[in-house]
Parts: sequence; C-alpha cells; structure tokens
Amino acid sequence: MKTSWIFIVILLIVACTEPEPRKPISRKTSTFLKESIERNQAINKAEETELKRLMELDSLNRYIASPYGFWYYYQVKDSISNRFPVKGDQVTYEYAIADIYGEQLYSKEALGVRNYLVDKEELITGLQDGIKLMKEGETVTFLFPSHKAYGYSGYQKIGSNQPLRYTVTLKKITTK
Repeated sequence: MKTSWIFIVILLIVACTEPEPRKPISRKTSTFLKESIERNQAINKAEETELKRLMELDSLNRYIASPYGFWYYYQVKDSISNRFPVKGDQVTYEYAIADIYGEQLYSKEALGVRNYLVDKEELITGLQDGIKLMKEGETVTFLFPSHKAYGYSGYQKIGSNQPLRYTVTLKKITTK
C-alpha cells in the first residue's frame, strides 16, 4: 500500500510539471528565395529589353521614363495647366488595355468610365502612379512591365508576367 501511495505522489509530481516547448524546425528557404529573386530579375530584365526595343522602333512617339519604373508618352498634352491629382482627389478617367505589341485586350468601351480616389483605392501600381503624372484632359499611353501591372497572377485575358500598354484619358480631377 505504501508503494502505491509513493507511486501516485510521483505520478502527480511528474504529471504536473510544465511541458517543455518544442524547438522550431529550421528549414532553409534561402535557396528558394535566391532562385525566386534570380527568376524575377531575369523576367524583369527580359521585359525591359523588349520594351526598350519596341520604343526604339516607334519613331512617332517620344517616350519618357517615369521615376516609378515604367515608360509613357503623351497623345494629348496640356501645356497650360499645372494641376496634377494628389492624394484624396477624385479622378474620372477612361482607359484601354493592350499587350505591348498593340493587340487590344480590353477596349475603353468595355471598361467604361471609371472614378478613382487617388491613393485611397486599389488599382494596379502602374496606373496608380501614372494617373498622378497626368493633367485633366490629357491622354497618355503607358508601357507597364508586368510587375507594375498584374504580375505573376495575371487576370482573365491578361497572362502571367505580361507587360501591358494602357491608354488613359484623364477626364476630370475633383479636389476633395
């Protein structure tokens, strides 16, 4: 009987100790990340090379390199106004999307007129930045590398890692 009480006491002491936390399993992801970075850099370099080649072939338009990592040219330019949209302004615009070779993916009729609160609503990063370079009444064509558009995921008619040509007309800027 005495041994069974000793056994129960020892069992209670052992059972009441706190469990020792498991150490996390360390997995080396540096190889995957390094390969992913190298793959993305190669994709970006190939896209940039092709975009520059296309711009050189286009002798009718003067392309401007934006500080945001894409190129653009004006179809209609306002040289009088100095009002650009800023954060919180509402802009009304229409646009069309084509691949970089000019094959239309979405027409401006299919996309319709859009409203956008600058930097307060989601758009592809290229269009967010591009709209801020425009004045009311201007029409601009943007060449966006895929990382400034739909990137790896694509969207409906837009393929994975597909650079795009957006033609945007900024119809109105409303200050909020």
